[in-house]
Amino acid sequence: MSLNIDLFKSVLSNFEPSLSQFGFSSLLVEGKGVSETENEAVALYSGERGTVKISYADEKLTVFYSEESENAEGGKRIMLCLLNSDADSKDVNYVTKEFSETFNEKFGEKSVTAKKSGAKKPQTVSKAAVKGGASYDSNTLASRLCHVFPELSAPYKSNLAAYGDFMSEEFFVEHATPVIISAIKQNHPQTMKKLFQILNEIYEDGTNDTQSLIAVTILGELNNDQILLANCVDYMSQTMAPPVIEVNKYLATASGKRARKKLLNPPAYKPKKQKKQGFMDKMMSAGASQGGINQQ
Repeated sequence: MSLNIDLFKSVLSNFEPSLSQFGFSSLLVEGKGVSETENEAVALYSGERGTVKISYADEKLTVFYSEESENAEGGKRIMLCLLNSDADSKDVNYVTKEFSETFNEKFGEKSVTAKKSGAKKPQTVSKAAVKGGASYDSNTLASRLCHVFPELSAPYKSNLAAYGDFMSEEFFVEHATPVIISAIKQNHPQTMKKLFQILNEIYEDGTNDTQSLIAVTILGELNNDQILLANCVDYMSQTMAPPVIEVNKYLATASGKRARKKLLNPPAYKPKKQKKQGFMDKMMSAGASQGGINQQ
């Protein structure tokens, strides 16, 4: 897939105020250069705080940071955004806002205060970690979805601030799921592609709880509506589609409706104890017992 270099340079131009604010300047020619290979474009910035590498490849924009000056290798990823080659000004503005927030959180005064107080937000799970045997969790799913739906960023951050940890049911039931179902109803191809790229990937390598979150809490809210399910079929992976279809069938039954009622009225939050089979796992098992997963 060819790279849209003009788009990448436009994004870099928007990033410059934040880079300059924290003392980073380009390592490439005249501060405007972009290093290109067949499959990747890269921009490098350096300052007293270290080095920033911004990579554009496979329709993804990735920002790496290393504390070592003029050393872009081995840097830690601090931001990942989807950036399709046909991205419009709205997409560019969102990526710019995300970049600015990332830099303010890492280098601004709030970052220093958080380090002194010991505050630490949950870390997301990277693709590299998954390749090494880790599994995607609900926090990673929520963080990724904020890249597609910017309106979820504020409630996501409020969730972390309120609980000191990520409370997935509260976030998805009250905020993310309604936004996702609305997007499925609108059925805009670009949004659907971005949404299901995330859902498919995280379902494929997610924890059992995260898979249940996608199949039940989110896509279970399609309410077995055949039109909405048809909107999703072409975007869902072969791994995810059968459980989602089965869950929707189950939730349309009398026992499924009772289970949904419990889902919408979860018990009060309590400190974590030894893990047992959760309500979502039981409901998935119950759905499977209705006659097995139909391969459609």
